[in-house]
Amino acid sequence: MIEKIKEKERAILLRRKGLTYSEIFKRIPVAKSTLSLWLRSVSLSEKKKQRITEKRILAQKRGAEARRNIRLRQTKDIFENTRDDIKNIITDPLWLTGIALYWAEGAKQKDNNVSSSMRFSNMDSRMARLFLLWSERCLGLEKRDFYYDLYIHEGSDIKKAVRYWAKQLYCDESDIRVYLKRSNSRTVRKNVGERYHGVIRINIRKSSALNRKVDSWITHLCKHWGIV
Repeated sequence: MIEKIKEKERAILLRRKGLTYSEIFKRIPVAKSTLSLWLRSVSLSEKKKQRITEKRILAQKRGAEARRNIRLRQTKDIFENTRDDIKNIITDPLWLTGIALYWAEGAKQKDNNVSSSMRFSNMDSRMARLFLLWSERCLGLEKRDFYYDLYIHEGSDIKKAVRYWAKQLYCDESDIRVYLKRSNSRTVRKNVGERYHGVIRINIRKSSALNRKVDSWITHLCKHWGIV
């Protein structure tokens, strides 16, 4: 009991000196809930608050940089591991078509964001079904891996559009989230009438690594055909 009191007094002293919870925890390894209870009523000067804020921001930046470096290393590994896939891709029409389709219409990887997931958007139901077919046969995905967003203009027949896409994509109507696009009275829309069903976006769950894999295939294909 006496030891705990001493630890508490020491923790309070360190906090008043402007140390962060993490810094105090390294010196006094008690439960974080206990440390929080001890220190919640400790008041700090503006200078000490500023130090703690700066340390917290620095720690966040270091953490973000560490995570980014890990993702970059993973991306490099994926690139090397997919090099031999090209031999099979160039002889498989569906595989090759799907990659070209995603390159044109999908959400690609960016150098400043290597953790974006796979998304494919289009108004053409045949393209959407082809993307799903490619995803299932060439990427090994299942129905549960997908969810859908429908972007459609206000004033459209929303229920009809949802029924249309559910039928085309072989999914439940409840699987489709609807986002309304505001109509601009000054713009003459061409996508109107019975054949307008909005734009469907197919999202793949937890697919950032898969997106990097597809991006690697695209790069390898370009090199294979001398496009650099």
